[in-house]
Amino acid sequence: MILSRKSLWVTATALCAGLAMPANAQPETPEPVGHPNSKSLGIYIGHELTADGSTLVGGFGHEPSSHWIEIVPRRSFPEDATMKVGVTDAARIPGELTTIPQARQTAKYITSNYSEFAGFPPPLTNGGLNEYGVAARDIWSPSRQELVDIAKQNAPQSGPNYSDLARVAMERATSAREAAALVGRLIDEHGFSTYGGNSHLFADSEEAWVFINYAAKGLWAAKRIGPDEVRVMYPGYIHAFPADFKQRDGYMGSDNLVSFAREQGWWDGEGSLNLQEVYGKPFPADVEQDYYPQFYADARNPVAREAELREMAPVSVKDLMAYVRDPRWSTDFTGYSQVAHIRPDAPKQLHTLWTAITSGITTPFVPIPIATTSVPPEFSQHRYMTKNASSHFLDPDYGPLEATRYATRTFKRLLYHTCEHPSDFLHPVTGEIERFETGLLAQRDDVEARAKALLADGKTDAMQRLLTRDVHDNLLASLNLGQDLVQAVEQQTRTKYGIRMPEGERAAGETTPATSQAMARHGWGAMIHCYQKELDEYPRPHGLYNDSPDLTY
Repeated sequence: MILSRKSLWVTATALCAGLAMPANAQPETPEPVGHPNSKSLGIYIGHELTADGSTLVGGFGHEPSSHWIEIVPRRSFPEDATMKVGVTDAARIPGELTTIPQARQTAKYITSNYSEFAGFPPPLTNGGLNEYGVAARDIWSPSRQELVDIAKQNAPQSGPNYSDLARVAMERATSAREAAALVGRLIDEHGFSTYGGNSHLFADSEEAWVFINYAAKGLWAAKRIGPDEVRVMYPGYIHAFPADFKQRDGYMGSDNLVSFAREQGWWDGEGSLNLQEVYGKPFPADVEQDYYPQFYADARNPVAREAELREMAPVSVKDLMAYVRDPRWSTDFTGYSQVAHIRPDAPKQLHTLWTAITSGITTPFVPIPIATTSVPPEFSQHRYMTKNASSHFLDPDYGPLEATRYATRTFKRLLYHTCEHPSDFLHPVTGEIERFETGLLAQRDDVEARAKALLADGKTDAMQRLLTRDVHDNLLASLNLGQDLVQAVEQQTRTKYGIRMPEGERAAGETTPATSQAMARHGWGAMIHCYQKELDEYPRPHGLYNDSPDLTY
């Protein structure tokens, strides 16, 4: 059964009601090039608020480029090994690449890599899950304008960028606390290459740490979040922070964190500091209304989101998957989605990262335990949307990989078809995807019981083969489902509506048809999404549409 059509479509030339600018207008911005510093979502739910006593960490990154899943193995390095860090002169705030010492031994971790952020060398990462059960998310956190101006005045900048810091945390940290201390130490020793402010969320089975990287002067702060707390970083923030933080457990910061605020007159020296007011930007705020649809900007309120999740407690893995998938924020901008499941009573080999290779709104989450050694080639890097891929012919070394299907492309096609007519397709597609995830959840106990038995017998290699084979089977099954859904939705779209073709822009004296014009001409002022206020009450439970009839394919 196909739902009745009450479609609201937001295209690259017409944003939803509530935006102040005309459909074809370019948004006004103080930056002549670039986009707003507003990217990514990070969610922490402490183990006292979850259904099974685990720590849950969810979220996604906002990037327009290609995405792929990477399982990075343990590595050993010689004593003098270094790693390249920083940004180039092509970054919004220009910088120069430098090197920092590499660890002698790095940890295994699972991540989603991507290829594009101007001036930030690929591949880039926002974190993931490592073999010690440490999860990391990287989230935008814009600093006050004066700090951004200082960073620009002092350019070229140097030191690790946000991706470098997330990668180092995954490679070296054995706990969330250690991750926060490590990142702070790296900034103290080597500096920080910023795009205007940033944050990290680090979590393990016991606690989380919120880490804010301010845009200049080596300023940073970190605060512990306990097992009875929820934290939504949308953007990343820290409010109350004691001036005597160095004498208190649960707080870390740069040596100048308090003194610089007083010197600038941003803090009067009384009581504790509200770091968001002192060094950040207030939220919720209207500063992004010229860029994004109203519903999307309104959702970027961490305190409101935290209240929603507290109401949902105890929260399960599938609850958080549904929340990350929520169309209030899961859009074409969502490059990938993750939910880390960290259980204190599970062998470290079974710590699991549920990963959707692109936007969770139309992509299934698939569990990847840390013991997994590889993913199918279809979920690895391909040329589609990958930075500089069009500059040369394909290297023969990559021919067989490129010949495979690309999962990101398949699920992007499903997103674009579904969001063209969300009243017709969003609920049926969601039902198909969440039925699939329900089946994966149902089989986890059996798969993990077999893995634990192999571990108990000392058969580590056999355990890794078992889990890797299971991951390959599940990822390929998810891709096959995606292809079937694309075929069904496209066929029904053709029959009922036809495929809408672009109108483009007709410039005087030009004959170039719309189908050959630039496909991203309105940049960050355009967003494909599936949100319609009348479709649902959010947040909604996982599996709400599991009883929907199958789409015909």
